[in-house]
Amino acid sequence: MAGTSTATATGHVLSLHRHPVKSLAGEQVDALRVDRRGAGGDRTHALIWAGTNKRLTARQAPRMLAWRARYDVPGADLDPADPPLPVLTAPDGAVHAWDDPGLPAVLEADLGWPVVLRRDLSGEQDLDDSLLVTVRSSLEALGAALDIPPDLRRFRPNIHVELDGEAFAEEGWEGRRLRIGDVVLKLLHPCERCVIPTRDPDTQERDSRVLMWLIREHRELFGINAEVPEPGVIRVGDAVELLPR
Repeated sequence: MAGTSTATATGHVLSLHRHPVKSLAGEQVDALRVDRRGAGGDRTHALIWAGTNKRLTARQAPRMLAWRARYDVPGADLDPADPPLPVLTAPDGAVHAWDDPGLPAVLEADLGWPVVLRRDLSGEQDLDDSLLVTVRSSLEALGAALDIPPDLRRFRPNIHVELDGEAFAEEGWEGRRLRIGDVVLKLLHPCERCVIPTRDPDTQERDSRVLMWLIREHRELFGINAEVPEPGVIRVGDAVELLPR
């Protein structure tokens, strides 16, 4: 069952994450610049199925999870309005610049899908102008229930926090505010998960128990979406507080 809504909760930021290319593995950073679009540089690039305007994601091509994307700029220095071009690392370790004219052919050969590359500074999040917050106690509760390692990479958050509330308490936080350092986030609705968390980030093998358990026990929810009313910088270790209603 879902955790009860907590009047207040306090803790700190455990880790920060950005995903330069939608559905590719991302990178862990020490700081994130955030603004109304979400986390700076997050999902500002995507692979488009050639001949269509449809984004290719790990739903269609799980092999995308074996590719990694990064920026050669620290999180606190990245300009959300003009992030640099990402650098991609293939499963075999080969490194490719985003503007390498041969990259689409390399991707097609590995993924099995013809693609074109798209840069979109507004972001390619599933929920526009948002970022995703996850809580350590909820991740550990899921891992314990299924007897699997609690691998955060399955859920692709931007901000992962440790709080003193009970597991899955965030399901009752819609409309609340979360202060992280000097930044105050407006919490939206809990995140309804798709099939991507069922994929092992290393092997891409599917474990349907992850999604089935979330459907059965938590209405298919994990983590909570948030928006950023005012820009700022969030850092690992920052104090976190769920503000009173």
